[in-house]
Parts: sequence; C-alpha cells; structure tokens
Amino acid sequence: MTKIANILLIYTGGTIGMVKDYKINALKAFNFNNLKEQIPELNLLDCDIQTVSFKDPIDSSNMNPKYWVKIADIIEDHYNEFDGFVVLSGTDTMSYTASALSFMFENLNKPVIFTGSQLPIGDLRTDAKENLITAIQIAATRDGNLPKIGEVCLYFEYKLYRANRTTKVSAEQFEAFNSPNYPELGESGVHLNFNNSVLKKVDKNKKLIVRKNFEANIVILKLFPGISVQVVKSILEIENLQGVVLETYGGGNAPTSNWFLNLLQKALDKNILIVNVSQCISGSVLLGHYETSSTLKEMGIINGKNITTESAVAKLIYLLGIKIPQREFKEIFETSLRGEMN
Repeated sequence: MTKIANILLIYTGGTIGMVKDYKINALKAFNFNNLKEQIPELNLLDCDIQTVSFKDPIDSSNMNPKYWVKIADIIEDHYNEFDGFVVLSGTDTMSYTASALSFMFENLNKPVIFTGSQLPIGDLRTDAKENLITAIQIAATRDGNLPKIGEVCLYFEYKLYRANRTTKVSAEQFEAFNSPNYPELGESGVHLNFNNSVLKKVDKNKKLIVRKNFEANIVILKLFPGISVQVVKSILEIENLQGVVLETYGGGNAPTSNWFLNLLQKALDKNILIVNVSQCISGSVLLGHYETSSTLKEMGIINGKNITTESAVAKLIYLLGIKIPQREFKEIFETSLRGEMN
C-alpha cells in the first residue's frame, strides 16, 4: 500500500503570496497557515501539506546566495520528515535560485518544485492557484514507494521543467518560462503526464549532501557591436574578480581584435575563470567551429555548451565556493553535474 505523501510548502516571497485587501485597495501578504481554508481544492489532493514561511518575505529582486542557503537549510532540516518540497518565490530570479539549489543538493532523491505566479493569489484571473495546486500534486506523485521526481524542477503554466534548464521569457504572459535546450519533464492537462525518458532516475540509497559555500565575485559580460576597450578593461580589472560569464554571439563567437583577446588573456593569467555562453536563447556554444571562436578555444576559455546564463552563473558561484582546483575547473564545469547541459 502506497502511503500518503507529506509535502512541505516553503514560501520565500513573491507575487504568489499576495492577496488584495479590497477595503484599502492594496496587496497584503497571504497567510499560508490557512492555506486549505483559502484554497479548499487542496483538500482533494491525496497528501498532507505543511507550510513554513520566511519571517520577512523577500521580493524576487532581493534574492541572493544568503537566501539560497536559507532555503537549503529548511529542506535539509526537514528532509527525512517529508516526501517532497514546493518552494514559492518571485519569478524574476526564480531560474537563478532554482538552478543554484540544484547544484547545492548532491544525491537529491526527492522532488523540490519551484513555482510562483504572474498575478497575486487573490486576483480574479490569477494563475497562482493552478501553479500551486499542480506543483504540490507533482511533488506528491509517487512511482510505487519512490517519488516520481528526484530533482529540482520548476513548474509554471502547465509545464514542468528541469530547473537548471529554465529561463524567464515573459514579464506579462502566464507562459513566463521556457526550457530552450531540454524537453519538458511533464505537462498538466486533463491528466498529469510525465516524460519518463528525460526524468532523473531516483536513487534512494545515496545520502544527501548539501553544499552551502558560494563565491559570488563574478560578473556577466555581454558582448555587443561596438563594445569598447575601456568597458571590457574596467570589467575584467574589477578588484577580487573570480569569474566571468561571457555572453558571446551565436555559437560562441567573439571579436578577434587584439585588444579584446589580450584583455581576456590577462584575466586568464590572473586565474580569473571565463565561461563562454551564447546570447541566443537556444542552441549551443561550438568553440572552434568558426574562426571567431577558435582563439577562445586555444586560450582555454571554458565551453558553456548549451547551459543557460542563469545556470552558468549559479554553477560558477557554486564551483568557486567549493574550491575546485584551478587545473580541474574547466573539465568539471564542462561536465554535466545535475543535467544542466548536454
């Protein structure tokens, strides 16, 4: 007999946790302690739901590694008590946060499902209820006595994604997220359907390891036509800079100007790690495919392949934080750790 799943709902902040007070015509925080009273549909789910909220919920724009650790602490502290976790957060930085959590949890064998909404939970046309209900249902879904999902995911507007493959693509549409380089893990329609062939396999025998050290002295350098030597120089010479996510053109192409390549080499000589990711929403970096990326390959620039910028930032901060030796860093970054790249 399959037991009823215990799900912990973690509210960190964001639009989904707001309701409108029509007396004063303003938004106020939703009381998740009265969740089933406010959303009686949850009583139809075959699971037990408990909630915990940040004492001071934060806006998505204020999310940072300190809060990533706070979320991880909550999950780690309750890992043996619950069968799955649903994390509610603001959508603007959700892909960064969910990607970071995917790297922090090594040997994860339970679902951690991120979701949120574009409209407050009390709004007439809100997307919050569907996102919340289905995220909980996914977290509670079991395959025999094992969770169906054993990784960090993001659920939004009927689609389940691997979290570290997502990017936010719209500030207005309910279809706010996309996974440009990896198939959806599942879809909610009349039935809840999973794409079993792309799900991470659950291994209940491995012990969870949670890594919480980060090194956030990195920068995103996005190339554009006409970018000047002064701009690139000032960025690459930032004091204590440890890493750069270099957003290049197309398949990893960049200017071949001597000044640009010399500045990159000087940064590399100072042991600053540089990861090449594409500005294109889909596709992959192919270092050496064109002449404009051949020199980058020869210099030892890290190939970000088809990783998203959000996931590249999280992975770089994570690997710097666990003190990967310089000589091994490139090989490890170019290896898929949590299914974040092909």
